[in-house]
Amino acid sequence: MLLLAPGIRYYPDHFDPAGQAALVEDIRAVVTEAPLYVPAMPKTGKEMSVRMTNCGSLGWVTDKEQGYRYQPTHPVTQKRWPAIPPRLLALWHEVGEFPLPPEACLVNFYSETARMGLHQDRDEQNFQAPVVSVSLGDACLFRFGGTNRNDKTQSIRLSSGDVIVLGGEGRLAFHGVDRIYPDTSTLLKSTGRINLTLRRVTAS
Repeated sequence: MLLLAPGIRYYPDHFDPAGQAALVEDIRAVVTEAPLYVPAMPKTGKEMSVRMTNCGSLGWVTDKEQGYRYQPTHPVTQKRWPAIPPRLLALWHEVGEFPLPPEACLVNFYSETARMGLHQDRDEQNFQAPVVSVSLGDACLFRFGGTNRNDKTQSIRLSSGDVIVLGGEGRLAFHGVDRIYPDTSTLLKSTGRINLTLRRVTAS
């Protein structure tokens, strides 16, 4: 484990190739029940460059009309989200350092041209719980800073199997993905990156 900044912990190669392949199969099962869809920005309705879905009792969604929020059902199918796979629950208990289980796992799929601007994860009621993030597939350039948007940032290349934990002082750090490095992994059937983020949403 490497401490990148206060509260930001980096676990390189946390999942070996077999573990990564098992996680991909878990996520394929999730996507079968809860298909990927394209989220939209609040107010403007501009589509994001990632496709996404969720698993867990709650899922993070966004659209033009209601904005950022958590809800128990898929916004397209209206069905409840599938359960978080046991492998991801085990990861949370291993690195999360928090007694309560996660309630949401966001599944973001990045094509080779997708990006994610600097943002804070602050739609949860519970900021004491960490955000645990897993990278699968092609490598990316991950950028992170402080709790103010104008704070100095630094970047690190994340590879398939890497895990990042934002907790403590780093829980509300601004972070984003500046680029995807195509064809840097053979894990997925085509180019792209899957990012899984585990979150505790409610306070109790």
